[in-house]
Amino acid sequence: MSDTPDPRRRHSGSVVDGVGKSASRAMLRAVGFSDEDFRKPQVGIASTWSMVTPCNSHINELAERARDGADGAGGKGVIFNTITISDGIANGTEGMKYSLVSREVIADSIETVAGCEGFDGLVAIGGCDKNMPGCVMGLARLNRPSVFVYGGTIQPGANHTDIVSVFEAMGAHSRGDMDLIELKQIEETAIPGPGSCGGMYTANTMASAIEALGMSLPGSSAQNAISQAKREDCEAAGAAVLKLLERDIKPSDIMTREAFENAITVVIALGGSTNAVLHLVAMASTVGVPLSLGDFTEIGRRVPVLADLRPSGRYMMSELVEIGGIQPLMKTLLDAGMLHGDCLTVTGQTLAENLVGVAPYPKGQTIIAPLEAPLKKESHLRILYGNLAPEGAVAKITGKEGTRFSGSARVFGSEEEAQARINDGTVVAGDVVVIRYEGPKGGPGMREMLTPTSAIMGRGLGDSVALITDGRFSGGSHGFVVGHVSPEAFDGGPLALVQDGDPITIDAEADTIELHVDDAQLARRRDAWRQPEPRYTRGVLAKYARTVSSASSGAMTDLPRE
Repeated sequence: MSDTPDPRRRHSGSVVDGVGKSASRAMLRAVGFSDEDFRKPQVGIASTWSMVTPCNSHINELAERARDGADGAGGKGVIFNTITISDGIANGTEGMKYSLVSREVIADSIETVAGCEGFDGLVAIGGCDKNMPGCVMGLARLNRPSVFVYGGTIQPGANHTDIVSVFEAMGAHSRGDMDLIELKQIEETAIPGPGSCGGMYTANTMASAIEALGMSLPGSSAQNAISQAKREDCEAAGAAVLKLLERDIKPSDIMTREAFENAITVVIALGGSTNAVLHLVAMASTVGVPLSLGDFTEIGRRVPVLADLRPSGRYMMSELVEIGGIQPLMKTLLDAGMLHGDCLTVTGQTLAENLVGVAPYPKGQTIIAPLEAPLKKESHLRILYGNLAPEGAVAKITGKEGTRFSGSARVFGSEEEAQARINDGTVVAGDVVVIRYEGPKGGPGMREMLTPTSAIMGRGLGDSVALITDGRFSGGSHGFVVGHVSPEAFDGGPLALVQDGDPITIDAEADTIELHVDDAQLARRRDAWRQPEPRYTRGVLAKYARTVSSASSGAMTDLPRE
């Protein structure tokens, strides 16, 4: 073993150097280490490969490419796995309660493995909604030179379909507008192979946000899952960690307040998912950067929506890939003074330096609107406050569904109950569907409501029914929907006091959500309210419910005690 300390090996050296670490080296020889390898910086490759979902079914090969990149640059790559779940499969079931929980499990497991094994740097590869923030949170906790790699987007299905097409076809079938043969045809062809869901849903939103944050190499967020570009991205990421180790550039050097502002700006310009609010707040908290719901409002006043991407728009991520991905968009935003160009990135260069020489989008393309003619002048992500959401709620209002909705409450105590009443025609035009006790603690797990929102759209009620919940929404949801209502009903938030027929107004211009019931009546209802018994008393869901914070603070499980 070398007697000269290598600053790049400050973690692995304590595990493998010296006579006293002979047992450690013996174990590692059995998995392929040589004498030479013990003198190299170790790069952990966190893989989210799984057969569970097409989003991650190809990531084993990508992890090997990242390992090859680290090895070729003079490091020793070591692949390990963490979990993934599939929102697309679990949506509408009890299993969906594990979705947001998995973000915390992923962060915990990356921290646990890397902390135990003494990796000097890391590459994390994620391909589905919770993989990405979970990976970045794990990297941020460790604060060792790291790069995140996105697994890439899926190709469109037949007739320009995707997973949301299937959910909405189910709604059309329940209304009687689609027969079983057509529904099955969509089911069989909408998901043609590996990759993350194809619109600007949560996976592509978070991949874009992380690239804008500076934690991915340029271009990583806009590549097809099965492509040479994605394989090269992985190899480059492995090599990039060695360069970061040379300069001791860590996530805390990259994930600054200004970098998070860049991420929010890009998410808004792309028309991204409401889940970005939840995840960016949590990622910022993990690295010690203060970020609040109000920051989304402040930035949203000056950033327009430019991308005509699904679910509200016409195009898929694979089509944005064809015209250059998000780099030309970021260059446009930078030139307009909307991005902080001096933010450091995993290339070792600043954002502005990375964007030098980026060509504009091809003339005639209609996916990204020009700044002077945006699809929406202000953000589609609206943070609403009012007597129904004193700590805030998050709405996704593109303008196509209008900016104001008044209706009568139709109250349900679970997603399943609401889904049944949407399907059987109980929910009608003019209703404000209230789904409560689905928050971080009450669900537990803050389920996405893609199934009910898709059923509403499929039944032709998208412009005449609103939905509010202390749960959250898939990036594939659209319509007049408001989630993350805080405090949640399980904690006695005002959502717990709503009754059928109560008038509710949602105003996405004034950013308010109001229950039109007088204070005296609400006080009587509060006196009569009792907190429900927890739905789970043992296991990971019970543990999550006992430790999770409010959605307004990112639904985290490792916040310091007050």
